[in-house]
Amino acid sequence: MVCFTLQVRMLLCLLLFLPAHSTAQRSEPMFAAITKTALRPDYENNPSQLNYGMAVTDVDGDGDLEIFVAGYNGPNLVLKYDKQRKGLINIAIDDQNSPFYALRDRQGNAIGVTACDIDGDGREEIYVLNTNNAFSGRATYSDKLFKFRNGRFEDLLNDDINEHRDVANPMAGRSVACVDRKGTGRYAIYIANYASGNVGPHALIEMDEAASDLSQGVVALSNVAEQAGVNKLIGGRGVVVGPIVSQTLSDIFCDNEYGSNFLFRNNGDGTFTDVAQQAGVEDPMQHGRGVALADFNRDGRTDIVYGNWNGPHRLYIQLNNRKQKFKDIASQKFSMPSPVRTVIAADFDNDNELEVFFNNIAYREPSANRLFRVSRREHGDPQIEELNIGEAAEPDGRGTGAIATDFDGDGRLELVVSHGESAAQPLSVYKVNQGLTNSWLRVIPRTKFGAFARGAKVVVYTKKSGPHTRIIDGGSGYLCEMEPVAHFGLGRDVATNVEVYWPDGRSIARPLEPSEINSVLEIPYPRDEEEVTPTVEIECGHGFALNEYGRCTGKLT
Repeated sequence: MVCFTLQVRMLLCLLLFLPAHSTAQRSEPMFAAITKTALRPDYENNPSQLNYGMAVTDVDGDGDLEIFVAGYNGPNLVLKYDKQRKGLINIAIDDQNSPFYALRDRQGNAIGVTACDIDGDGREEIYVLNTNNAFSGRATYSDKLFKFRNGRFEDLLNDDINEHRDVANPMAGRSVACVDRKGTGRYAIYIANYASGNVGPHALIEMDEAASDLSQGVVALSNVAEQAGVNKLIGGRGVVVGPIVSQTLSDIFCDNEYGSNFLFRNNGDGTFTDVAQQAGVEDPMQHGRGVALADFNRDGRTDIVYGNWNGPHRLYIQLNNRKQKFKDIASQKFSMPSPVRTVIAADFDNDNELEVFFNNIAYREPSANRLFRVSRREHGDPQIEELNIGEAAEPDGRGTGAIATDFDGDGRLELVVSHGESAAQPLSVYKVNQGLTNSWLRVIPRTKFGAFARGAKVVVYTKKSGPHTRIIDGGSGYLCEMEPVAHFGLGRDVATNVEVYWPDGRSIARPLEPSEINSVLEIPYPRDEEEVTPTVEIECGHGFALNEYGRCTGKLT
């Protein structure tokens, strides 16, 4: 009996001291590598070079999404899914007659990239942040703002009118993002510069409508950062944009290095007020990197998750009160310091719960990527569980960026990881192993001009689990910009209706038909009031009811 008791005690001790990843290993692996078939490493399509940020946008204007990759010591890439080859190919080829040739920009040391419609023509421009020969302060090569004009992509910052307006950003920076600060459907580019002393404040570049002549292709640009109240001097890192503390207006959250984070609340007139201290998200002693927006506890409020460089990672849940304060609920495993780069929040396995992906860089020693599921609980904070990331662990990967997008159209998100900085490595691509029979829905809101509605909020109601909210983030990740799609995994649940909120406060609500499940749903901007209120009664799901304005209200019990 004594021997048996001793054995039990020894077993308990062994369980207590198992390594932190052991519980994750008991689950099935989430990701399988498909790089060899989806993006075979070669000189033209997937060269071994230093890459950084990525953005997902429709580069060639055919309605499908492409992946723009910022090349640091090589050309930028534009990866398009070829249905015949069943893989990604680079369409920004080394041919001066190609309409995409300028996007390569072989001279630039590109690290950050974002895309949005700055001039209201319905097509997204692409902003690329270069950091030639500088970690901070002034760089030796300017950023690029590419517009499709005259049958090819051209750099707006190189136009005579903009050279005279001195708007080209010659500063070393990190992330860039898009913000519709006034709700006009035209976007500004937020640039998180990395200041050196009093050189290199954050910038905000947008079209000057009065000085522009769109009929002649003239887009005059202005830096309105000072006017908007965001011209801060700090080591800028990650940026996200969406209705964070505002209901529909686009706010901006920046996690920074060697200083406090910013949470810029939109004042409704195109200016911003930093409320990070009041909200409890300053985190002044840490060094932020990747960041994402999500609603983890499904209370309709936007939460913030981000990684700190070799410091504790944060999972800030917005509290259910009028003070707009946040609480860090990160578990010990979740917060474990690492050399983190990009952070992604998405439902990879379509099981109706969000996962958080941490992309780490092998800095001085191997550092595997990690994956957590964050599940809503009825009474209490969300449950956090580490998952088996599978072949996407990449312990020796020099991870610098990552995006999640469904490039092959099967309703499951692929994961693409970029590498660089300390070693040249090709891109890697991963497919999800799990949830193959789960239902899904992808929603693409459009602006009044027909472009992707970055900064919009999409809510899908279900019969069993109530509301699920996604933000079409104008930034996200680190140096990256996620796809302009609200991706919903439904598991075995049934989606009943969808609501979309635009940055100008306009919204639309309508029922979902059974035939729309497992499909991509385009939601145009509402042109008149008749489109806003549904004519058919909406089924809201357990614990919710339709109010007089045609909205589902109430709280899950």
